Amino acid sequence: MRFAPEGHPFIGAALLLACGGWLAVMQFGGWSMIAIAIVLSTLTLFVFWFFRDPPRKMPDNSTAVVAPGEGRVIDIREVEEPSFLQSTARRISIFLSVFDVHVQRSPVDGVVEHREYRAGTYQAAWLDKASEHNEQASLGITTPYGQILVRQIAGLIARRIVTDAFEGDEIKRGERIGLIRFGSRVELFVPLHWEVTCAVGDRARVGATTLARLPVRSDT
Repeated sequence: MRFAPEGHPFIGAALLLACGGWLAVMQFGGWSMIAIAIVLSTLTLFVFWFFRDPPRKMPDNSTAVVAPGEGRVIDIREVEEPSFLQSTARRISIFLSVFDVHVQRSPVDGVVEHREYRAGTYQAAWLDKASEHNEQASLGITTPYGQILVRQIAGLIARRIVTDAFEGDEIKRGERIGLIRFGSRVELFVPLHWEVTCAVGDRARVGATTLARLPVRSDT
């Protein structure tokens, strides 16, 4: 199992606390110390679980647009996207609970031509208004089939968005593009003529689940 580099300090600190708890049990004994050690050990397991970055097998179909985030699809709708696509787009919203993988991956091959960070509030990520008001970071990617936008949105207890890609970077489908800590939302904006293959309520696995398909190009 791989772990996101951003999690290494948290993993190390949690391990030290858990080891300290069991050392205290050995030194002083008592049910209260045992209870504290168990709580610290459980916290350590949660930190390991949260920062996991498991390898994922991408679809064999080269037209598949894979999920940029892991969690449940909570909304699909047509919206205006003025920052990069500058047109009406279809927005697919994914809610990431604290138990989901929190690494984000590129849904397509392309070139990053837009990168924007916007400060905001920290409302519950499953609320519609979180898309507008919460802290967020956006990446616009240009492909031969059109432009897309991936948006990382902080949640109720999330306080840190990491975005790895920069303008001018060439990225591959499934390549890591960022991470959000402790509960969040990831949105994918695609052109209206791209086929959407997911539905509200579906579970998405980052870098593996097909959310949409690229249009078939004709050279004739």
